[in-house]
Amino acid sequence: MKRTLSLLLGLSLFGAASVVAQEAKKDAPKKDAPKKAAAPAVKLPVQPADVAAPKLGNDGQINPGFAKSHEAFLAVAKKGEAQVVFLGDSITAGWAGNGKEVFKEYAKYNAANFGIGGDRVQHVLWRVENGEFDGIKPKAVVLMIGTNNAGVADNSPEQIAAGIKNIIDAIHKRSPETKVLLLAIFPRGPNPADANRVKNEKVNAIIAKLDDGKKVHFFDIGAKFLKPDGTLEKSVMPDLLHLNAASYQVEADAIREKLASLVK
Repeated sequence: MKRTLSLLLGLSLFGAASVVAQEAKKDAPKKDAPKKAAAPAVKLPVQPADVAAPKLGNDGQINPGFAKSHEAFLAVAKKGEAQVVFLGDSITAGWAGNGKEVFKEYAKYNAANFGIGGDRVQHVLWRVENGEFDGIKPKAVVLMIGTNNAGVADNSPEQIAAGIKNIIDAIHKRSPETKVLLLAIFPRGPNPADANRVKNEKVNAIIAKLDDGKKVHFFDIGAKFLKPDGTLEKSVMPDLLHLNAASYQVEADAIREKLASLVK
């Protein structure tokens, strides 16, 4: 009997100890899972404006959004239907946003919008050299690019202009009869002294000389967005860079006759 009691008492004490151990385990401070070391920052190289290069992300790889848009443009080009291609950065891409209603005017040309926000000259050059004009021979291309290079100190006006010429040459290599309506880079910033605007105007002065009256036609409509004293108002470009719906109408009205003559 005593042996049985001793056994029962031992089992009770063992059970109690187990419960205490379990509770202690619950109450013990939890150790944080080891944190993964942050990926080292990738120092992106400065891309020359006149050498074809894809847009890179912070990880040094091709920007996913850029790649996705490029793939979509390749599919459009493959169909070979567009008679007019709008080519450029976010201002061109904006035809699908603020300019959506105005862009319907170009349906008669089966117009394609090959604009990507944030693109610089070298990115557009890369896109042309990597398939966006393979299988497509538009009658005209409306090209405006370069404002995103303005803030890059290493991209001089001469280099930016050289890159724009390279884009035109790349288009004509793939579609010799395509006429390019080369738009001057639009004004930006509040007034004529804005550093980026000044740099863009230097680029415009150089690329104006690319106009040969045949396959390249330079067209500067920048003044249509400005007050007589050269100031740019937010009622025209809300961020002093991108167009609102009314300003896309201004652009459409300004280029209508010229574009029609090129598409004939």
